[in-house]
Amino acid sequence: MYIPKHFKVTDIQEVYKFIQAHSFGTLVTTKNGRPIATHLPLQLVKEDEAFYITGHMAYGNSQWRTFEAAEEVLVMFQGPHAYISSSWYEKENVPTWNYQAVHVYGKASILNEEELKQDLTKLLEKYENHRDAPVLWDKLSPSLLEKELKGIVGFKIKAGEIQAAYKLSQNRNQTDYGNIIDNLQNENNSISNELAAVMEKGSKNHL
Repeated sequence: MYIPKHFKVTDIQEVYKFIQAHSFGTLVTTKNGRPIATHLPLQLVKEDEAFYITGHMAYGNSQWRTFEAAEEVLVMFQGPHAYISSSWYEKENVPTWNYQAVHVYGKASILNEEELKQDLTKLLEKYENHRDAPVLWDKLSPSLLEKELKGIVGFKIKAGEIQAAYKLSQNRNQTDYGNIIDNLQNENNSISNELAAVMEKGSKNHL
């Protein structure tokens, strides 16, 4: 990923936090020289001193069959993004687009059945525990679980190179930066509003 120096994120703990918060990612591999991708709910887990991206896909999705031959796969995570009008600047310039993105490269391998069960248990806990009637692993019938497990393939990707870009107008002056936040907040668009909140949170670090 091309990352100008203004936008490069080097704080690995911040990157891990971002992945946890934006964990619906895109897994990219190649098949016969052609890129293929699947959009999936993923998890970031730590085993000993290594970090892994874990997830599962339908057995009928042939992408998992590309793992063995692939030296590396790519997982992409994206945060809020929005068009930035140059009318929000003090001086004449061109418009741009602000965004947050993380790319993780690593070697993929298939989970065994017990590992898959553990991963699915954690996934349900993450997204169900706060609900009034949580659907957790131990509350589902064994017959249903056995049937569903036959239809999916679990995997884990050992995180290798990680590239992270937060393009949030860090290269603009303080006045422009504030104007961008104000205008994003006034947009009738929830994603633009979310981006404004991200920029506002980071405004204390803006020079």
